[in-house]
Amino acid sequence: MTIVALCKVTVCGASADKAALLAGLQSLGCMHPIPLRPAPAEFEEGTADRDTPARQAWRHLIEAPRQRKRVRDRDRFDLDRVVRAALENKRKFRELEDRRAFLAYRIEQLSPWGNFVLPGETLGGYLLWFYRIPHSKTKSLQDLALPWQTLHEDRQFVYIAVIAAKEPAPDALPVPRTHTGSVPLDELKRQLQETEIELEDLAAEHESLSRWVYLLAKSLARVEDAVALRQAEQQTLDSQGILVVQGWVPQRKSAELEQFAQQHGLALAIEPVGPEDTPPTLMENPPLLRGGQDLVSFYQMPGYRDWDPSNVVFFSFGLFFAMIVADAGYALLLAIPLLYNWRRMGKSANGQHLRVLAVWILGASLLYGILVGSYFGFSPPAGSFVAQLNRLDVSQFDIMMPLSIFIGCSHLVFANAAAALQANKFSSKVIHLAWIAVILGGFFLFVLGGGDDGSAAAKTAGIALLILGLASMVLLGSDRKLDSIPSACLRLVDGARSLTGITTMFGDALSYLRLFALGLSSASLAITFNNLAGLVADAVPGLGILLASGIFILGHGINLLLAIISGFVHGLRLNFIEFFRWSLEEEGYSFRPFAKKEIES
Repeated sequence: MTIVALCKVTVCGASADKAALLAGLQSLGCMHPIPLRPAPAEFEEGTADRDTPARQAWRHLIEAPRQRKRVRDRDRFDLDRVVRAALENKRKFRELEDRRAFLAYRIEQLSPWGNFVLPGETLGGYLLWFYRIPHSKTKSLQDLALPWQTLHEDRQFVYIAVIAAKEPAPDALPVPRTHTGSVPLDELKRQLQETEIELEDLAAEHESLSRWVYLLAKSLARVEDAVALRQAEQQTLDSQGILVVQGWVPQRKSAELEQFAQQHGLALAIEPVGPEDTPPTLMENPPLLRGGQDLVSFYQMPGYRDWDPSNVVFFSFGLFFAMIVADAGYALLLAIPLLYNWRRMGKSANGQHLRVLAVWILGASLLYGILVGSYFGFSPPAGSFVAQLNRLDVSQFDIMMPLSIFIGCSHLVFANAAAALQANKFSSKVIHLAWIAVILGGFFLFVLGGGDDGSAAAKTAGIALLILGLASMVLLGSDRKLDSIPSACLRLVDGARSLTGITTMFGDALSYLRLFALGLSSASLAITFNNLAGLVADAVPGLGILLASGIFILGHGINLLLAIISGFVHGLRLNFIEFFRWSLEEEGYSFRPFAKKEIES
């Protein structure tokens, strides 16, 4: 849970050794380059990561459901041929899948009409016009002057064919005509079968091509390394035979860079981060908690001089998700796909991070579900061991609402405490500490001391903390020099400006009530579907069990989906909006090392 300390390094060498110097730095892989001159348009940021044909081919092959044994013998590998074959396989897949969907749709639409071949010229210039008419409108057929015949009839429609030399007038029938096409149903089914056979062949080819994934990735990395190297060459400074390369390096890596400079006869200058510098942010967290870092990086990279909130986001997101789902049965159900994909997720670093995060989220959801005593909306039997673990009731407003506000206030207090520790200016520290006093004062006054049965001591403490916090902001919330009466007035004005955030803080604290509201709605819906299923089972003997099962499965499926969406959206929102608003002062950008991507054999 830290932001790695960096230093600015400047490397100088002979321009004639430019290629070797940059290749060495790329192999070292610890420097984030600083552009010393504008890069050409062809080397804009992210050039090496563009979606090239080779990358598209690799992505298509890595997605093959079944992977062949990886070939590592480069002599058998033809990059251009493999890329062309993979992209052609991908293109044909898309075309045939679209065709299969179209044929399946046409067969579904044409099936009620049966298998037929249009008569052509055998009707003496007359044609067949097809209509699908609802039963409620079939009376209009009695007034139809043209000859017609019923071809099929189901519970909703009557399918008829009208014989006429030209298309009947729009008002002749109550519905527009149906376009059946000229291809018979049997022919459509034959084409669908051929398409599915071709798709099977393409799937086999897809699997066969997957044996080249390793060598393709190795070649792709080599190409991207070359592009990154050319991009770095355009960002160095060359003057009078001297090459200058500048960048950011972790302080712990400076010794390796010094050794590299000595080995290659280079001049090296290492400087600390200056007050005007804007270095990138390199966060470092334990592997088990790296999922929180991924979440933070996805939304907002903290500035270099800020702090790393990854671990707080990791644990608070799991807690918020658990309070919103509020059911142990749902947590166990969600564990099934996690276990099914466990090994697959372990094949990549991001998958491993996500796997650990999912374990924490579902573990917290299971524990909270046990505490509230909800298992697919059912309560455990009275007197059972599981029932004894039930310590909360999501429907008790007088407990759950203060609990949600307490969690929110604790979250916001931690945010301001972390920001106060990181702040460099005295006034910034005071303001964040003052907000902590205001948050605690509001909690004591309105939550612990509110109502007729509120604690008098809590009210007194709350009022004192509110006065202390607000007065501290006004009196000490400015860095303006105090040397005259006007400057004193201006200091008070500067401090008073901080008071404008009182409504924002009040709204952010109350925003955590969504944890209670969404958890209550999830539990209430689960109970409602259970009751509805029970009523149907009792009302319809025999068949009622089947109908009740459908209601139970569909209802809980909808409720679980809503709970998952709410858990992600609101669980992340409370971290990214409310928490980040009070804890992070600036937004930074990621540390991107100039390093090789090529896979080592």
